[in-house]
Amino acid sequence: MIPDTASGSAGSASSSGSPERGNQNGREIDPVGAELLDDVEMFLSRFVVYPTKHERIAHALWIAHCWFMDCWESTPRIAFLSPEPASGKSRALEVTEPLVPRPVHAVNTTPSYLFRKVSDEAGPPTILYDEIDTVFGPRAKDNEDIRGMLNAGHRKGATAGRCVVRGNVISTEELPAYCAVALAELDDLPDTLMTRSIVVRMRRRSPGERVEPWRLRINGPAAAELGDRLQAWSAEVQHRLGVSWPHMPEGIEDRNADIWEALLAVADLAGGHWPERARVTAVTLVTHSQGRGMSLGVLLLRDLRDVFAEANTDRLSTEALLNALTEIDESPWGDLRGKPLDARGLSRRLSKYDEELKPKVLRVGDTSVRGYEAAEFHDLWDRYLPPLSSSERCVTSVTSVATSLPATSVTDVTHPRQYERDAQVAHSQPAEPDGRVRTGWTDTPNQCRDCSTPIPAHQVVCVDCALDIARRARADVGIEAAS
Repeated sequence: MIPDTASGSAGSASSSGSPERGNQNGREIDPVGAELLDDVEMFLSRFVVYPTKHERIAHALWIAHCWFMDCWESTPRIAFLSPEPASGKSRALEVTEPLVPRPVHAVNTTPSYLFRKVSDEAGPPTILYDEIDTVFGPRAKDNEDIRGMLNAGHRKGATAGRCVVRGNVISTEELPAYCAVALAELDDLPDTLMTRSIVVRMRRRSPGERVEPWRLRINGPAAAELGDRLQAWSAEVQHRLGVSWPHMPEGIEDRNADIWEALLAVADLAGGHWPERARVTAVTLVTHSQGRGMSLGVLLLRDLRDVFAEANTDRLSTEALLNALTEIDESPWGDLRGKPLDARGLSRRLSKYDEELKPKVLRVGDTSVRGYEAAEFHDLWDRYLPPLSSSERCVTSVTSVATSLPATSVTDVTHPRQYERDAQVAHSQPAEPDGRVRTGWTDTPNQCRDCSTPIPAHQVVCVDCALDIARRARADVGIEAAS
């Protein structure tokens, strides 16, 4: 067992040679499976340096899941990616090869070869595709069939239809595409494949990171022994799979659940510390991938939510939105194909998510401008963005206090700067045409409650003071977390 795994073993074999079984939280466990996965993980760590232990755990589980391919509805791809060569991607595939059933180490193969291998009567192979950038690169024009197989073949029952000419007879046939696939590539894969993959972002080894050299003639026998043990274990316990859906951690759903179902089922089957380790790994890697895999449209929705929160208002002009977007550090909005995001581009990108979401004429103070209201985005934010953290909710609550307080409950609301309200007077703005009454804490109408700067009637504080409140709220949350 490797140092950063949980200590202790799930059990030992009985004197008769058959594995002892127990019951862990109502689930039958097999100590032999837990020990076997420990050995696989240890073997991998001898030759491959992973970014973290979670990628190593996922790799060991992925290898084990390849021995149960008839039991899954969906199989995840595992993708070893790196920005530079010589980062250990090919080595990861080489070490994987003797541990999986019917391995096919593919480099620049033809579609017909792959389809025939997948339809082999002996069973589906495990495809280890190195240099997959030759398939997905800009010059790869004749690999549509391979791309289609890799995209669709994660689902059991996926086939590729073909017309076959035998003499004077034209007939159709369906070639299966379902099989386990491991990939290695420089840079990233297309989104259609990335979202179906467990991504391992490899790096070049630092001077202090040491691994053993991989020599098949030397290390092959030990690897083959591990492969034989995996085959024997899978044959013995396979009948216990497929009875129930493995429990998914919170946040693992939809396509992520498709990716992790098989691996969590293998972990549950092995027992010991593997069910817990697998779920921690799943949550960690999925959370990490959500930040990296954010599309440009979702990034725009996220930044718009941040802009409205920082501005402490429920409406902003298009000009103010664009200015705020381009000022966000490391954002792409100031340089989209050589030009900054403009009003037309903003409207076009938002219409992809909601055709009704368009700029409208808004009243801001004494001026009529074209812009957007925050309420128009709430549904999209709920659908496409993760919930706000506790610190972010504390900051954005300033906006809700400023724009949504009913007149009867102003004094009951806890505010980050409640101590400053004691010397102030509650004030209600004149009724608006729709009958609503804006309320807040201020000394005179249409003035910032903190600095008396003239502000629109629907606001309570000016933008500068709102940002100051946000900074104070973040600091308070940080102090509480530290204590």
